[in-house]
Amino acid sequence: HVQLVESGGGSVQTGGSLRLSCVASEYTYTYNSMAWFRQAPGKEREGVAALYTGDGSTYYANSAKGRFTISRDSAKNTIYLQMNSLKPEDTAMYYCAAGRYVAEHLEEREYNSWGQGTQVTVSS
Repeated sequence: HVQLVESGGGSVQTGGSLRLSCVASEYTYTYNSMAWFRQAPGKEREGVAALYTGDGSTYYANSAKGRFTISRDSAKNTIYLQMNSLKPEDTAMYYCAAGRYVAEHLEEREYNSWGQGTQVTVSS
């Protein structure tokens, strides 16, 4: 499995921004989908945003649309999650994931490689 290392988490106030990064140990195009998931305390992990490496199509959870942007830098084997207008309900551990045969891009079961996560805390 590919090794994924996230960074960029931190503590911000409501309305602030953060950019998460995920560096992969292999070329990202060897996986058909790269995604960001999050898990808040006491809740299930949920898909936030995904990027289909074939044509760059992006997918977002309703909670992320209009505020979050997923992107990639293929030369750096890195994907990003730009998060703007952050809300306290965005507080969670954010995980990067990679999948080779993903059909449902925001479904956890589709991914078999995961990073260790980076914590995002948004205070009101």
